[in-house]
Amino acid sequence: MAALWKRVLLPGTLLAPSARPPGWREATLGADLGGAVRVRFAPSPTGFLHLGGLRTALYNYLFAKKHQGSFILRLEDTDQTRLVPGAAENIEDMLEWAGIPPDESPRRGGPAGPYQQSQRLALYTQAAETLLKTGAAYRCFCSPQRLELLKREALRSHQTPRYDNRCRNLSQKQVAQRLAANPKPAIRFRLEAAAPAFEDLVHGWSRHEVVSVEGDPIILKSDGFPTYHLACVVDDHLMGISHVLRGSEWLSSTSKHLLLYQALGWQPPRFAHLPLLLNRDGSKLSKRQGDIFLEHFAAAGFLPDALLDIVTNCGSGFAENQMGRTLPELITQFDLTRITCHSALLDLQKLPEFNRLHLLRLVGSETQRHQLVEKLQALVEEAFGARLHNRDVLDPAYVERIILLRQGHICRLQDLVSPAYSYLWTRPAVGRAQLSAISEKVDEVTKRVLGLLERADLRLTQDVLNGELKRLSEGLQGTKHSIVMKLLRVALSGQLQGPPVAEMMVSLGLKEVQERIQKALSS
Repeated sequence: MAALWKRVLLPGTLLAPSARPPGWREATLGADLGGAVRVRFAPSPTGFLHLGGLRTALYNYLFAKKHQGSFILRLEDTDQTRLVPGAAENIEDMLEWAGIPPDESPRRGGPAGPYQQSQRLALYTQAAETLLKTGAAYRCFCSPQRLELLKREALRSHQTPRYDNRCRNLSQKQVAQRLAANPKPAIRFRLEAAAPAFEDLVHGWSRHEVVSVEGDPIILKSDGFPTYHLACVVDDHLMGISHVLRGSEWLSSTSKHLLLYQALGWQPPRFAHLPLLLNRDGSKLSKRQGDIFLEHFAAAGFLPDALLDIVTNCGSGFAENQMGRTLPELITQFDLTRITCHSALLDLQKLPEFNRLHLLRLVGSETQRHQLVEKLQALVEEAFGARLHNRDVLDPAYVERIILLRQGHICRLQDLVSPAYSYLWTRPAVGRAQLSAISEKVDEVTKRVLGLLERADLRLTQDVLNGELKRLSEGLQGTKHSIVMKLLRVALSGQLQGPPVAEMMVSLGLKEVQERIQKALSS
């Protein structure tokens, strides 16, 4: 196992020289908050954007906007064998859908482009050549077969696989001879014995003794594509990245990256390694879980703000956890120094409640409510199509009335086109036999209800209707109020459960209520 010495400190706290292990060299870390903040989200397009990637992108976005900085999207697509068609476009699409669009990206361009690593190969070759000239790197001629044998032998001996540095000390003559036979060897970085210590803004002071557990790493493959270690160092430097906020799985590689910065004579950025986002049971989020991709949530009708809210609520980085925070509030309240090392457990069962709160907020805004009306109109059209015998149900005033009456009761706009709410858009097939099975006094009950609805002084509000229906029931001997409500519910919706009957009547409107009751009686 890697020998990782670390002492967790509050970010910004220095480890006293007397408390550091002997022989430690400090890495000179780059820009602080006094300079321009530039952060990057650098996913590999080997899959579509999921919740783990969203949280990493979001923390970078919040940090950038908190400090009036720039948020950059860079696609690390150097592993050409694992690229997923459409993934690159999906990542940027989903960042825009989530409301956290990059300032610079493959699509938007920018001063530090190109923003896809496959289009930056000459820059990596140039950096590798620089390291070769200074002796910090060397050419490796080992075949894939030999490297695989080394790996198998290490595993057989219960050791960590590592390169044996066979090509490190080849003479110039030997290199020339091998180049004649293999003009495109891989290039490896020569690890030094003393890795630099660095202060991670989340984990405190750390150092990973890479030389004792790893062989010299490949930084440029024989096909001209870089490995992650070289590519991220070159790109972060040339793109002027001030702070690297990335997953904690890269913490142990940071000492290696700092060695590369030193060998190239560059000042490194500050590092903050974010804790993992895990499932509620503590298992890792997996791309094999189809329900963790943002496309799934968008298609299911969940709001972007609800996802941003839940992935920040379950972790750290804020003074307190609270539901219902908007993106501007997240930016204002975000505090990098409050991020802890502990993994964040994501309970997606709570997402509907988060979504309900954010949907309620949108309904309360007239501008946003009009957009919701348009979305619900489209959902109704899609869900019911040719079954919409009366297209008046698509009238904006009617759709808005439904949204206002059901606000706070639904978690998603899609809920309003579920079978439970189909009565709002299509007339149920209800006959006299169904009503008679509820009460033998169906004619007397419906006659009184229709008489009530014909009163000129009747105000069609829930409170008024509740009172009038209560008095109507009291005037019916031998018929309970609950039976009257059940009969009306079935006549109006064909269902035994649902919203209060008075609300259903207000939703449908006076004319439609009358016609549904009369139609049921005559069927």
